[in-house]
Amino acid sequence: MKLGVAIGYWGMGLTAAEQMHIAQTAEELGYDSIWAAEAYGSDAASVLAWLAAGTTRIKLGAGIFQIPARSAAMTAMTAATIDQLSGGRFLLGLGTSGPQVSEGWHGVRFPRQVERTRDYIAVVRMALAHKKVEYHGDTMDLPLPDGPGKVLKLTIRPVQDSIPIYLAVLGPKNVALAGEIADGWLPVFFSPEHVSRLKVPLEEGAARAGRTLDNFRIAPNVNVMISDDVEGARDAMRPILALYIGGMGSREQNFYNKIVSSYGFEAAAREVQELYLDGKRAAAMEALPDELIDMTCIAGPKHRARERLRAYRDAGVESLIVSPMAFDVEERQRQLRLVAELNQELG
Repeated sequence: MKLGVAIGYWGMGLTAAEQMHIAQTAEELGYDSIWAAEAYGSDAASVLAWLAAGTTRIKLGAGIFQIPARSAAMTAMTAATIDQLSGGRFLLGLGTSGPQVSEGWHGVRFPRQVERTRDYIAVVRMALAHKKVEYHGDTMDLPLPDGPGKVLKLTIRPVQDSIPIYLAVLGPKNVALAGEIADGWLPVFFSPEHVSRLKVPLEEGAARAGRTLDNFRIAPNVNVMISDDVEGARDAMRPILALYIGGMGSREQNFYNKIVSSYGFEAAAREVQELYLDGKRAAAMEALPDELIDMTCIAGPKHRARERLRAYRDAGVESLIVSPMAFDVEERQRQLRLVAELNQELG
């Protein structure tokens, strides 16, 4: 099982120099990839271009580029550029974000996500393959009809023959689409214990495309705190879990709440959401069951972390993208070293 590191959103407590130092440490430790995120602050493309200049081997993952934020053609342009700057190390993760960000920040309507994503990836692949881009799908027409637009072709080529495309999706229809048209899947709050059920839509999508999942890459993002203080390690997970399960969306539409509910935590997920949306964030964090934290994170002493790494590996995870829940550069580096050592012990 390969390892990746998520540096998350730029500027959240660490300087640019410190983030670069973390990337270089991960590269020295043998990590396979580093992933940058974006929401409505820093953009991932600029961060990855910056990291490309200070590293030589580690792959550079967009985790993720927001589909509503860029045209498909611009995403192809950006992907090809970073791939050239890095000598062929770019990994393209895509996602639709959520309705609040898509409509409130980017001004792009959120419905028809499956159709939009299908059309988007088709155009990205066409452009990166250096083909003339003419596409007429359910949600996209290129060139626009009855106007001055002309069929164009990307003027540069990526280094890689085919840049891997990952989808960060949760709902069964969207996960099936990943199995059908993507090279990999970037799940969050992934539970190895539920992998057989989580893979069902992937398999359905792959069968629709007449392919198998043999070379398909599952690369979950997992929050990590390795410590002999089990309760302290779990507490480090509570703010981010409560934010996503309780506050990332409305009462009617919260994808993260739905996924943990599907693991058998319906009542807890409902309570966390009600508390969080009522402004009782501390209570929402306390309402998270220890079992849920242990299932979706790596929290606790080394022997427990080793067994969780084994569980992810045995579940068929190709790359485990770790997010150290530490907010100074030295502790983040220590956590990365511990994970690398434990993964090496597992072979």
